[in-house]
Amino acid sequence: MLEQKTAAELAAEVKRDFETKHDKVKEIAEKALAEAEKGTPLAATAKELADQAIIGMNEAKARLDEMDQKMARRGDQGDILRTAGERFVEDEAFKAFAGQTRPRGRVLVDVKDITSLTTDAPGSVGALVSSERRGMSVELPQRRLTVRSLLLPGTTSSSSIEYEREKLFTNSAALVAEGDLKPQSELQFEDAVANVRTIAHWMRTSVQILADAPGLRSIIDQRLRYGLAYVEEQQLLNGSGVGQNLLGLVTAATAYVAPGGLTATSQVDIIRLMILQVALAEYPANGIVLNPIDWAAIEMAKDANGNYLIGNPQGTISPSLWGLPLVATQAMGVDKALVGAFNLAAQIFDRQDTTVDVSTEDQDNFVRNKVTIRAEERLALAIYRPQAIVYGDLGRVV
Repeated sequence: MLEQKTAAELAAEVKRDFETKHDKVKEIAEKALAEAEKGTPLAATAKELADQAIIGMNEAKARLDEMDQKMARRGDQGDILRTAGERFVEDEAFKAFAGQTRPRGRVLVDVKDITSLTTDAPGSVGALVSSERRGMSVELPQRRLTVRSLLLPGTTSSSSIEYEREKLFTNSAALVAEGDLKPQSELQFEDAVANVRTIAHWMRTSVQILADAPGLRSIIDQRLRYGLAYVEEQQLLNGSGVGQNLLGLVTAATAYVAPGGLTATSQVDIIRLMILQVALAEYPANGIVLNPIDWAAIEMAKDANGNYLIGNPQGTISPSLWGLPLVATQAMGVDKALVGAFNLAAQIFDRQDTTVDVSTEDQDNFVRNKVTIRAEERLALAIYRPQAIVYGDLGRVV
């Protein structure tokens, strides 16, 4: 079995790769400078080698930056990244529970991490691994969930968040002559409350799953935890704010109105004017949310010669438009767009990170040799500045 590398070891390896390629570029540059001083033109092959070296260095730098960001978010704990299911099956309380000859009772584990559903670094579960039972190896298709990453993160220990929502800002700042009365600006707020809501579900399965760590991990990561995140994505965008629903971004957003008398002739134009509307409200937009169907229509647009306008079938760069990251999610309605300064407009408050509860305390479980597995999370969404979010039609569907 190959030895797993720690995050620190992987970071050091990526850094060494970058430094090696950086030194190579520096060496080529010094040689080129020396030749230039002699009046010798740079050969075409030498230029190609220099270009390749620079591309390689930039790619290594991108990997290094990505590694730095991941370690900054998680902290360098000297351990491999683990999924929620891995953390659950490796928890000592669960091991003690599952290690009983006939497990009876319940165990609750806080699996904490709420932002990443998968990792390509599997964990070790020791004696819990069973080679005789494969468990649930088929994974459900999962929607890419990224709306949360656009928002300001936070935590709370309360059942509600009381805050002031910005209602109106009148900027009267002006040049003033010496001794003249200074103009007064107005910033109006209204009281608002973001209540903490619970998202939860459970399922029943065979008690033998307690002795099958990979199977249990699959249930937690691919079914229970993903189910929570799926509903969370819907609520963050479309929650009505009524009953047990969050007040979602779409519900609270400002309606799109083409500013400055400008006219849009395409979906891309409309999104640009949405960005302008956010900017005119004095907020710099940091993201765009579209339905995958609309994003596909934009990428497939061609000119009269059949050339893609912005799409690149061979491209691997993350989706972006007008210099902003683009989130394509089915939680957004077709022919709709949401543009905003999400990190300034709203904040998520996690009251309870995802927890997983396993219990045999049920008469039906006892007689049928079953176990109940429950997952839940609690969170609130505070929307400070509705003017910083613009929502409207793309005009593609008539």
